Parts: sequence; structure tokens; C-alpha cells
Amino acid sequence: MQDIVKINQNDNVAVALRPIAAGETLQVGGAAVTTTEEIPQGHKFALRPIQAGEEVVKYGFRIGFAKEDIPTGSWVHVHNVKTGLGDVLSYTYEPAKMDVEPTEHAYFQGYRRADGKVGVRNEIWIIPTVGCVNSIAKALEARARDLVKGTVEDIIAFPHPYGCSQMGDDQENTRKVLADMIHHPNAGGVLVLGLGCENSNIPVLMDYIGEYDAQRVKFLQCQDVEDEMETAMEMLEELAEYAGAFSREQIDASELIIGMKCGGSDGLSGITANPVVGAFSDLLVSKGGTTILTEVPEMFGAETILMNRCETPELFEKTVDLINDFKNYFTSHNQTIYENPSPGNKKGGISTLEDKSLGCTQKSGSALVKGVLGYAEPVKVKGLNLLSAPGNDLVASTALAVSGAHIVLFTTGRGTPFASPVPTVKISSNSKLAGHKDNWIDFNAGRMVEDKTKEEMAQALFDYVLEVASGRKVKAEEAGFHDMAIFKQGVTL
Repeated sequence: MQDIVKINQNDNVAVALRPIAAGETLQVGGAAVTTTEEIPQGHKFALRPIQAGEEVVKYGFRIGFAKEDIPTGSWVHVHNVKTGLGDVLSYTYEPAKMDVEPTEHAYFQGYRRADGKVGVRNEIWIIPTVGCVNSIAKALEARARDLVKGTVEDIIAFPHPYGCSQMGDDQENTRKVLADMIHHPNAGGVLVLGLGCENSNIPVLMDYIGEYDAQRVKFLQCQDVEDEMETAMEMLEELAEYAGAFSREQIDASELIIGMKCGGSDGLSGITANPVVGAFSDLLVSKGGTTILTEVPEMFGAETILMNRCETPELFEKTVDLINDFKNYFTSHNQTIYENPSPGNKKGGISTLEDKSLGCTQKSGSALVKGVLGYAEPVKVKGLNLLSAPGNDLVASTALAVSGAHIVLFTTGRGTPFASPVPTVKISSNSKLAGHKDNWIDFNAGRMVEDKTKEEMAQALFDYVLEVASGRKVKAEEAGFHDMAIFKQGVTL
């Protein structure tokens, strides 16, 4: 295993891949550097003297400014580095036209739906229109376990606290999310469970749902029937019979849609896990598939990299709006735009939002941006897409699923057990985490600084994703975890 890594030849800091004691002499690019203090794993140290006010450079880009003189070999972190970011900015389009080259076809075993869409799971989903019926939804999930047989893989309720007492765009977003969930092809059957008096009741939702297969989607307003449990069970039995008629068949990987997200990042996330996911993204895109990158606040500071990879000026302008609209969202609520990274990120070695963002955007790989999506907007074009959603793990991962992701790849340096509406692959940035939380972690990208190259790890991840798409359960699914979190943006009445 390497001791340290200098990511870019222009960097004036390197990252410790193991705890380094004070007084150790390390070879970095042919030069000897002696540490002046203990450097924790994942943290940075200075490769040369950095003067107060001088740029601190990592990934080949500025991650902030030195708050004081930093001697060679010194720990570089929040105590001596500050962000260099401002507020809403203007941008110039400097297009980078290099795109990934096509590669040979790959295949997985998936479910072809009646409308032509493809799913990687054949589940029955119970979707409440309002939080008032959450308990009924969960009770139905438990009572209907006997229906999980044959090719019906699971029955899942997705409780949430919304659907009423909302206004304006906040209410619109909830309705769009519910409609998108109803249409998601990982569900072979859907029971839409309403109360009857909520703002987003079933008749209102019909305008958002549009056309649907009456065999695949059933509706029940609990206030309309005497015994909602018995009526719902009859509907679930019909849905199970319908879903049970589907079986897996060979599907081209070009039909896969994969979401990409990180959380609980550490100093190795941008060196191992996120670059591996980026190389995976390029690999899938090269086969005609689709990836979606989100968590807009964690693009701040690295946004120009994505903007200049937009395929057209129109996409560039949409990306500018994506970034600045989110900044305005913060300021409209009297919040600081750059109140990031989190305490866990800092403990793991991330010092500024630029540091975090430059690592986060590694997940986008090198492909051109082909689409820019609003929150709850379904993906329309193949290739790399950007999606408007916050950094919150559950909200952003749900947003990826709602926009059409069959699977979410979630990189982490500290670990988390959560799930999303679709299989959520946890990818560790370091081997220590993979060993410590084997019940959470599905794939260890930490080997990239031990005995594997990025390309080898990306191919291994691609092969693993095809297995998951073909039915292999991830750790969160094995534990029975399924979460849905809607982005709350307005007042509650």
C-alpha cells in the first residue's frame, strides 16, 4: 500500500493514506518531505512552504487559501485553510468536446415492462398519498408477506410525512415525486393508498400520473371503504398475480440508468471511491447507458468543470441556472451558501467546500453532460445527466430514483446503513471501513491504493452492478431497508 498520494503534479499538498507520525521522511515525486506533526489518514500535508493568503492546491485546483504561513511537512486542514468561494457568480462557456468512445455491448437479466421500460427488481410498492395513512401502509406491507413468492421479489411500503398542508411548488414537487414513483419500472405492481381529504388526493394525482396500466396500478381511498385493510389486501393479491407473470430476460446494459451520490466522505473519497465511480460512469456511458449526478451544493467550487463538459451552450446555461438557483435557495432562507463540509467530513480530512466538491465531482468521470434535470424530472436522454437535488443523503438518493435510476451508487468514507427506493450500493473509500462495517459495505474501492488500478476497480464495479441489476441483493436490501425522503421546500400549513 502507498503511504501518500499527490493527486496532481501541480498540487502543493499530498494526502496521507495511513496515519503518519511526526518526523517521518517521505518521498514525494522524487523529493524528500519530513512531517512536522502527526498527519491522520486521509488528511493533507504541505509539500513546500505555503505563504499566508496563497492558494492551497489539490486535484490541480484551488481548494482554498492559507490563513497563515504553513511550513513544509505541516498538517493542512481547517485550522490553517479557508474557503475562497463567493456567492452567485457569472460563468463563461469554455467547452471541452472530448467524449468517451463507444465500447462493446454488455447485458444483464432484467424485467421488460408492458410499456417497454426496464426494471431490475419485480417488487410491489405501496405508496401513500399522505402521511396520515403511513401506518396502514406499513401494516399492509407486513400482512402481505405471503405474496412474496415466485418472481415477486418484495412488497415495500414507502411512508412519508407529506401530501397535505403544503402550498405552491412544495406541493407540486410532492405530487411529481409520487407520480414518478408510481411509474418506476422496478415496481411490477403499485398500490396507491390515499385517505380522501388530503390536498394531494388520488383524483388530483391523476393529472400528474397520466396514462397507466390498470392491471399494474391500483388505487384505494381509505375513507371510501368500510374495511381498508381487507379491500387493500384484495388489491395486493391482484397485483401479485399480475407482477408474478413477469420473469427476467436478457437486457442490453444501454438501458441501465444509474444514480451517483456520496455521503460521509473522507479524505480518500476523492482519491479512490469517487474516481472509481467516475470511471464506471464512463464505462456505462460508453455502452450507451445513462448515469445521473446530483447533490448540487457539493458541486460548488467545482461547477466550472461540469459546465465546460456540457455538450451544448443550452446545457451550459441550464447548468449555470442549476448552480445559481440553488445558491439563491440558500440565501432566500437566510442561510450561508458555503456552510459545508460536515463535521464528519472534516474529521475524515476534508477542509473546505472546494476540497469536498472537487472530490465529489470525480464521480462524473469524463463524459460530456447530455442532460440537466430539475427536481423530480424524469431522465430523457442517455449519457451523463445532472440533477437538481440537495446534498442530504436520503433526499438526494430518492431524487435519483424518482428521476429514473434503477440503482444508486453511494460512496462513503465513514459508512451509513440507509437505503433508497432502489438498490443502493455502498462503496467504501478505504479498506478499514469495508472490514469494520461489512454488513453495510457492498464494494471496497479502497483497494485502488493497495493492489488495484482505477480501471480494474471500475470494471469490477461494472460487473458487480450487472449482478445487482440481475437480482443480486445489496446489503441494505438483505437487511430489509427501504427509504424514501421527499425534498421539503415550503411552509407547512
